[in-house]
Amino acid sequence: MSEGKDLDQLKKEAAAKAKAAALAKMKAKEQGAALATSASTEEDDTDLAKQKAAAAAKAKAAALVKMKAKEQESVDAPSVPTEEDDTDLDLAKQKAAAAAKAKAAALAKMKAKEQESAEAPSATTVEDDTDLAKKKAAAAAKAKAAALAKLKAIELESNEGGAEPAGDDEKAKAVAAAKAKAAAAAKAKAAALAKQGGAEPAGDDEKAKAVAAAKAKAAAAAKAKAAALAKQGGAEPAGDDEKAKAIAAAKAKAAAAAKAKAASTGTSTDKQLEEVQPSPNQPLLDKYIKVIEDNLGKDMLESSYINRLSKDVPTLVAKKDSYYKIAEFLKYNEQLGFDYLSSIHGTDYVTHMEVYAHLYSYKNNQPVALKVKVDREHPEIPSLAPLWQGANWPESETYDLLGIQFTNHPDLKRILLGEEWIGYPLRKDYQPYDEEV
Repeated sequence: MSEGKDLDQLKKEAAAKAKAAALAKMKAKEQGAALATSASTEEDDTDLAKQKAAAAAKAKAAALVKMKAKEQESVDAPSVPTEEDDTDLDLAKQKAAAAAKAKAAALAKMKAKEQESAEAPSATTVEDDTDLAKKKAAAAAKAKAAALAKLKAIELESNEGGAEPAGDDEKAKAVAAAKAKAAAAAKAKAAALAKQGGAEPAGDDEKAKAVAAAKAKAAAAAKAKAAALAKQGGAEPAGDDEKAKAIAAAKAKAAAAAKAKAASTGTSTDKQLEEVQPSPNQPLLDKYIKVIEDNLGKDMLESSYINRLSKDVPTLVAKKDSYYKIAEFLKYNEQLGFDYLSSIHGTDYVTHMEVYAHLYSYKNNQPVALKVKVDREHPEIPSLAPLWQGANWPESETYDLLGIQFTNHPDLKRILLGEEWIGYPLRKDYQPYDEEV
């Protein structure tokens, strides 16, 4: 049994070896077939490339031959035209003729337009010249007629010889004309004075001088008029009536001139009455001054006034050294109690600068303005920010635009233009560093 098993085992092993050998042989065949296929493919590609190169060479050679043949033909027969060439030539000729006709038509049209435009202005010019000549002729005729009338009048006066002076009607007309002329002159002077702005009201001396000058001028004009009337026709000097009329005219003219000057300088009666009337806020100003003088002394304020251009606000002008002390007093004094700061702004007056602080007391419902003058070369005053926080940014803005320094300010800086900006734009002598800005 053991021998039989060994035999079967040997058979199985032999079969396995045979199978493995067969598989190896098959793989070797497949590998050889693959190699043969790739080699044949490479050979086929090489043959195909050679064929293509040969065909290209043949085509190139044929093309060269063909080109040489054509060149030879063109050399041998250069002047033999074909029907197609004749057709192209005729078509080109037709196109050229059509283009020439179109160009000639356009030129003719342009010339016609130019001629029309040249004729139109000349016609207009002729019409204008005709109208101008007519106007000139009419004016010359009028002038000639006036000259003839004047000559006739002179002849009549010379024929009458020693005629009596003009009658009362003519004198009255002359006086009326003189009055009208004086009134017109007064109106013109009043208009000229009214145009001059910013003049202060004239005082009594100036008014008296103006009236005297107007009277003297009117009297001189009346005398000249009387002398002129006396010269006409050998007339005698004017009598008392004419003198009285001349004096009355002079007085009227002087009164008109004085009235016009008063109106131009703003010193009318109504306005004088308005200026005499006290401001409704005058009692408030008196109260502020009294409280300050009673508590701080009389040398704290430089001046005070009612600002009629700003709703009659009572305004206190503090000295520079007492500016902060007065502001502190205005806030903490029980009688005043200005607990609110509405605004701070500065102004450049060329000779100096000024800073305004507008305050308000909600307890008393009363306003006040505190003003201080600042040196323009070294503009520096104490800051009000420690008293009113609302002064912080307005003081920074004033510094930014005018260069006024506020000492003890918590954060003084340029809030509009930036620290790199050169100069202060609201100063009268400001010159932009960059002209394009």
